[in-house]
Amino acid sequence: MPGIVVKPRSRIFHGHDWVYATEVQKTFGNPQPGAVVSLKDFRDRPLGTAIYNPASQIVARRISRRKQELDAEFFDRRLRRALALREVMAFPDPVYRLVWSEADGLPGVVVDRYGDHFVLQTLTLAMDQRRDLIVAALRGIFGEVTVIERNDSSIRKAEGLEARIGLLAGEWRGPVEFTINGLVQEIDLMEGQKTGIYLDQLDNYAAVGTLAKGKAVLDCFCNQGGFALHAARGGAASVLALDLSAAAVDATRANAARNGLAVEAQEANVFDFLKAAEAEERKFDLIVLDPPSFTKTRKAVADALRGYKEIHLRALKLLSPEGILSTYCCSHHVSEREFHDVIAAASVDAKRTLRVLARHTQRRDHPVILTLPETAYLKGWTFQCVGGF
Repeated sequence: MPGIVVKPRSRIFHGHDWVYATEVQKTFGNPQPGAVVSLKDFRDRPLGTAIYNPASQIVARRISRRKQELDAEFFDRRLRRALALREVMAFPDPVYRLVWSEADGLPGVVVDRYGDHFVLQTLTLAMDQRRDLIVAALRGIFGEVTVIERNDSSIRKAEGLEARIGLLAGEWRGPVEFTINGLVQEIDLMEGQKTGIYLDQLDNYAAVGTLAKGKAVLDCFCNQGGFALHAARGGAASVLALDLSAAAVDATRANAARNGLAVEAQEANVFDFLKAAEAEERKFDLIVLDPPSFTKTRKAVADALRGYKEIHLRALKLLSPEGILSTYCCSHHVSEREFHDVIAAASVDAKRTLRVLARHTQRRDHPVILTLPETAYLKGWTFQCVGGF
């Protein structure tokens, strides 16, 4: 097997599974793009097996600490192991992330399950080359299910891969309805947001919904209305959902109607809305901030933090005296400490004292590997403003 010799002090010696181009001491055996390669340290000791792509900044991603081939048996075994973990989690609905990349031993593979419909992303070259094996393994485990490819992520560019969307197996007749957290939602797996809905937020939607009774709620960056719908069901006095996307606003309205819930959805730039609402002295009892990632690279973190600071400052000024703020960051480039500190700075500028009610992360179907910080990306808090301090 061809392979790579890894330089001393590289991150793989500290438990990480990636090898960057700057960490390669030499290659041997003429490894080809997408090939399975052996990893060795500078003393010729084995470090395991990895997938290889010299065109990527991440040259190798370890798939096993032993010798391993990417064959049909490998994919069947890894998928069954991923399924066993989700079955232990006992989700009430068959709607969950079945495979979460390195966290499930399949670097660059994401599989979301919506009943008998599966959405596949192959974000690394080696896995993309073996897409048919993954589809065959899924159908071998679950039967004649539908598999849709949503390979339109910008992450693929770093691997030299083009964007693709299409039907890989089964039948697709358009958007389908699913009951999730007791709410009926129509989801377009082919044309909608990413791989359907934000499965990582499902527990957080429900948690915030329990706080909404009798409150005036503002859901910023509502997407398809996850927080707004749960707040309305939780007995909110009013719910206003905002998103820049007309399609997201339409989806939120349709989902609210589908469940008989009162939600006002409005197409708006959230930054502009918050600024105008402050000038109008509007107040809300519960505000949710769940923006898309403000940065895709570590180099842009400083700009992202300025954006997070502004949006939190404006939101805090709109909260009623004992109002609640539930806020989230989905970029792994922004650390939990950085996100925490920018909220704290905004609270000081807004002259609001915040009490922590809850701390949030991604749902359990997005497991985290201790030594791979990239697998832990979603962080959030729910705060209550404290008066009289």
